[in-house]
Amino acid sequence: MYTLIRLSRAVYRAVVWLANSPRTLALAYLILIVVCGGLYSWFESASIGDSLWWAVITASTVGYGDISPHNTPARILAVLLISVMVLLVIPLITAHFASKLIVDHDAFRHEEQEELKQNLRRVRQLLEELAVREGVVLPDDPAAPD
Repeated sequence: MYTLIRLSRAVYRAVVWLANSPRTLALAYLILIVVCGGLYSWFESASIGDSLWWAVITASTVGYGDISPHNTPARILAVLLISVMVLLVIPLITAHFASKLIVDHDAFRHEEQEELKQNLRRVRQLLEELAVREGVVLPDDPAAPD
């Protein structure tokens, strides 16, 4: 059970790594096409050109029907290729472009947020020192930054 959890975490990290870079996603797609084309060529004794054509058409889920698998290993390969494309690669591409469209360019970066929090801490400290000097009691602020 522990091994399954570790494996699922590793798969999740790999998917996140793929999703965060268009280059790695494109490279993964290219590798998937080449590997599946090579396996199809081996399973079906087809030319490498026809096999790559089959992989691209199958991965895009167009499926013209001009080339189709005839034996069980090639059919299983087709199912896996289509499933990976539809359930993983296409959603990752869509999510990547959607995240670029909805990004808030006015949002603070992490470093800016940390600087603001530090500045607020310093202002709070100075205010408390001033209050002590003036004899004023400040209320506790539950919204004060940590």
